[in-house]
Amino acid sequence: MKVSTEWLSEYVSLDQVVIEELAEQITRSGIEIDAIENRNKGVTKVVAGYVKSKEKHPDADKLNVCIVDAGQEEELQIVCGAKNVDAGQMVPVALVGAKLPGGLDIKKAKLRGVHSQGMICSAKELGLNDKLLPKEQQEGILVLPQGTEIGTPIAQLLGLDDKVLDFDLTPNRSDCLSMLGAAYEVAAILDREIKLPEPDKKLIEAAEPASERIAVKIDAEELCSRYAVRYISGVTVGTSPQWMQNRLMAAGIRPINNIVDITNYVMLEYGQPLHAFDADTIKGGRIGVRTAEAGEKLVTLDGQERELEAGALLIVDGENQPVGLAGVMGGLDSEVTEKTVNIVLESAKFDGGSIRKTSRHLGLRSEASLRFEKEVDPAAVIPALNRAAELMTLYAGGQVLQGVVEAVVSEAEDKVITLSLKKLNAYLGTDISALEVKAIFARLHFECGDVAGDSLEVRIPTRRGDITRDVDLIEEVARLYGYDNIPTTAIEGPTTAGGYTKPQALRRTLRGLLVHGGWQEVMGYSFIHEGYGTMFPQLGAGGREVKLAMPMSEDRSVLRMSLIPGLINIAAYNRNRKQDNLALFEMGSVFQTDEDKLTKQPREIAVLGLLLTGDREEKRWNAAPEKVDFFDIKGALESIFVYLGISELVSYEADAPQGFHPGRSASVYLNTSSGKQKLGTVGQLHPELQREHDLEDTYVAELLLEPVYQYAGDTAVYRELPRFPSMQRDIAVVVEADVEAGALLTAIRNTAGELLEELNVFDVYTGSKLGENKKSVALSLVYRHKERTLTDEEITAAHGQVVSMLEQTFRAELRK
Repeated sequence: MKVSTEWLSEYVSLDQVVIEELAEQITRSGIEIDAIENRNKGVTKVVAGYVKSKEKHPDADKLNVCIVDAGQEEELQIVCGAKNVDAGQMVPVALVGAKLPGGLDIKKAKLRGVHSQGMICSAKELGLNDKLLPKEQQEGILVLPQGTEIGTPIAQLLGLDDKVLDFDLTPNRSDCLSMLGAAYEVAAILDREIKLPEPDKKLIEAAEPASERIAVKIDAEELCSRYAVRYISGVTVGTSPQWMQNRLMAAGIRPINNIVDITNYVMLEYGQPLHAFDADTIKGGRIGVRTAEAGEKLVTLDGQERELEAGALLIVDGENQPVGLAGVMGGLDSEVTEKTVNIVLESAKFDGGSIRKTSRHLGLRSEASLRFEKEVDPAAVIPALNRAAELMTLYAGGQVLQGVVEAVVSEAEDKVITLSLKKLNAYLGTDISALEVKAIFARLHFECGDVAGDSLEVRIPTRRGDITRDVDLIEEVARLYGYDNIPTTAIEGPTTAGGYTKPQALRRTLRGLLVHGGWQEVMGYSFIHEGYGTMFPQLGAGGREVKLAMPMSEDRSVLRMSLIPGLINIAAYNRNRKQDNLALFEMGSVFQTDEDKLTKQPREIAVLGLLLTGDREEKRWNAAPEKVDFFDIKGALESIFVYLGISELVSYEADAPQGFHPGRSASVYLNTSSGKQKLGTVGQLHPELQREHDLEDTYVAELLLEPVYQYAGDTAVYRELPRFPSMQRDIAVVVEADVEAGALLTAIRNTAGELLEELNVFDVYTGSKLGENKKSVALSLVYRHKERTLTDEEITAAHGQVVSMLEQTFRAELRK
């Protein structure tokens, strides 16, 4: 909110106040002042002048010789090249010796042989933002209103002797989205009186009742608690007074015409958005509020046809046809134009959530929607309406018909909060008396009375919707008492030691384990190209992509359903920059939904992703480089499972999931008492996918983290060093080629029982000597008892059971 101090001084005295010091006081009181803008960018000796005549320059087709009365002893001859300069105009004249923004000094000059005694200025040359001027004045010289007194300093005329405070408001301080709200704040800080407009006392009404011209109806009562209009007849649409234009431009709003400018002016003054309809375009003599049907269309003031979603709040005429988008923008068909004679002036209290939803859906934000979204003061609806009606009688020649025509669903009521002085001083660590607290509330214009004990009963005006609890009142006292005056005190009360949740601790453990193992963590985008999310659907079978309503680009249009596409893109990016040996991991969330159109939050699933490609080690002079393979990435997973204490629960099964190599991939399962659960997938990318991204053999893995969180131990479990010797037995069995080594290992563990300490596959052989579709699997079995030394007989018996089981279950033959 840009607050003109010249305008602000109309409500609260700023005598003997240094604006820079005031800005510091406001910041220290809780509202940060981002900047102080001096509207005068360096203009001196520029006055209003009257162009008495204009003649063509004798030696230049594009120059004119003007005779100007600038209130000096003699008339001035000025050479001007602006196309729009003409006799009879009032214009800003920079006299000889004047200074203009940008370091421009005005001197006597001779242009193509003709003397020039000054310069007729454009808005830009005066340091004004010409984009805030009416369109017809954005080019050429600035034409001043007729009737301007000759010789008036231009800084006075255009309100340049003004400093503008830029209030950086937090969302809860919507009360300061108005000049009156800023005045209440400044008056409280300075402890000065505030002078408010009194439109009810000044407004002169005609005898004819407005209700004979217009009626009001609210159909969407849950979204509009009050809708009020006034009828103003006989207006003349033209330019607004210069002082009003100055204040609008200081606030960053472009003047348009007197009717629109008055609605904007009052919106800035009260914080209550208003809208003026051409009354003769409102059919049926009635105006109402209802919600839109899906697909309804409305052409708004900016000339765009907008398709509305169901539930958007509309202003409609007596034939139920839309004439405006409530709280956002009016309709083009009911726009105030130069031909407008009668005005229906609207002021209402709309639901902020509804306005926010509509504004966001249409990508259409306005000064009005900004205020409605943050919930305007419901008590300002009628005062703002009367203020605008008063100004229209003064500056548009209108006549206000008698009475406000309105529909009211609910009246705004002040909140009453009880505040304990003991609690206030305990929170702040102070010893503020009841008298001091009452004085602070009086400065804020909060009514305050005593209750039993040390408590105060405080009545909160509706303009301060941010104050709902006693702690909010404590904050008000603190900021006006002065944060610098609050002593430093030790923290009191119970404290709770912080700590990580189990998932947080395990994520840190996994991150440390992988980093120490030579892996690098990456962070990919949560948004990916549409279709990429379904390339690897293994962890989200049955789920659907979540599409963004307003994506940044086509490449970032859906939420990811897998980490693998992001890892592939990162690997390709690094490969293109000569980084070929990559071991990458990412821990993040993937998203999925079961709905075509979202009505609830999508599922967010924690996932670990790994990618491995290139050589195992950097090139060395004494060893040839070796490429990574499937067992490198599988070994990384096994290291994780061992460290987390769940390796015995994990099994692998050969698989050919989508996006993976059909012969070098496996699914990972977690086998618990509650059943078998798919944990993830590990394997090589499909060769076509590798070629598409210009990658060498690349291996990836993706695991669900929630089951890991559930079954991993809270702390590391250490085993004592063995005191008794182990005994090793090696066997090689010939089985069918389709028998998985994992199945052999699981069956052996179940048969050998507790005596089996370690089991590994150390060789796999296939060849014609074994026979067709046969393979030899060599296994190493280590036996040990925790409390004694095993005998040969015990080991032979246990080993014999293993061999017998393999022969019966897998039709295995011992290879001799």
